Amino acid sequence: MQQIDDVVLNPPFNVTRASHVVLNVKDLAASKQFYTELVGLVVSDEDASAVYLRGLEERGHHSLVLRKSADQTCARIGMRVQTDDDIFRARDYFSAQGIESQLVDVPFQGPTLHVSDSLGVPLEFCASMSACARLFKEYHLYRGACAQRLDHYQLQIPAVSQALAFYQPLGFRVSEYTFSNKEDGGQHLWGLWLQRKGNPHDIVFTHGLGPRLHHFAYTLPDTNDMIRACDIAGALGYAPQLERGPGRHGISGALFVYFRDPDGHRVELFNTHYQHIDLEPALGWDLADPKRADQWGMPAQNKWFSEATEFASVTPSQPDIKIDPPTLERFLALSNDS
Repeated sequence: MQQIDDVVLNPPFNVTRASHVVLNVKDLAASKQFYTELVGLVVSDEDASAVYLRGLEERGHHSLVLRKSADQTCARIGMRVQTDDDIFRARDYFSAQGIESQLVDVPFQGPTLHVSDSLGVPLEFCASMSACARLFKEYHLYRGACAQRLDHYQLQIPAVSQALAFYQPLGFRVSEYTFSNKEDGGQHLWGLWLQRKGNPHDIVFTHGLGPRLHHFAYTLPDTNDMIRACDIAGALGYAPQLERGPGRHGISGALFVYFRDPDGHRVELFNTHYQHIDLEPALGWDLADPKRADQWGMPAQNKWFSEATEFASVTPSQPDIKIDPPTLERFLALSNDS
């Protein structure tokens, strides 16, 4: 049985980081405007069926792909691996585990492997992309929140311990986690922050109906860009889509704001988290600790916990145990009662 602080130093293939997300959207023009004018991404390529975007410091061709579709779902989340050989090692590893995978051709990407994890999350591993110019010093091109690079995903799943069993053998390390104490002295696992690139997270799993994509996140240069994003949201009519923040997370310590795009997909804009490179114990947060979610700022609305993007052709499942999250609605009700 795997433990939180187990470390696999020589995984079967070398995942380096969270790489890209592929979203299905109803209106390409509306989604393109949101991600370029508000988030500040730049267009690498586009056609009638798809728009490929990247952050200002990204050399890879895309970190966000918008595909025109009647369904507003997430097609896949992507992970980079070190070399082409890692793609073939990954295929062999999954085959040995009895997990079906498929080598596919994807525009602007090198060898690419499609596979679903043990929870049904559709993953896309690639070793390379067409190279584009980094634009982080082209300050005259900065727009909106000036998003720099894709950093991580957060997913809702019905069995968090199952994610640990799948991803830990691949070299993912736990930086932080949430738990509650059992009567027998053990712990019930409610959330996992897993990383490969040396900061708190590449992929996060939290308890809930799933698998579903809760959000994906881009880093910003500084706090002023976060405030400017809020101002631009107001100017462009996106203010109702500002769902949460600004605020400061307890877990990871990030300063954040969250928006919903025209299709309801949730994106986080944030800065100021920390390095997690050395072999050190993971930080555990008791579910009852109010500072785990917010060091400061208002609690999240109920829809923050109940709404998320479904994966294409994947039916979410309810968890066996439900929890009562600390919502804004509950906070306001308690305030009124007092």
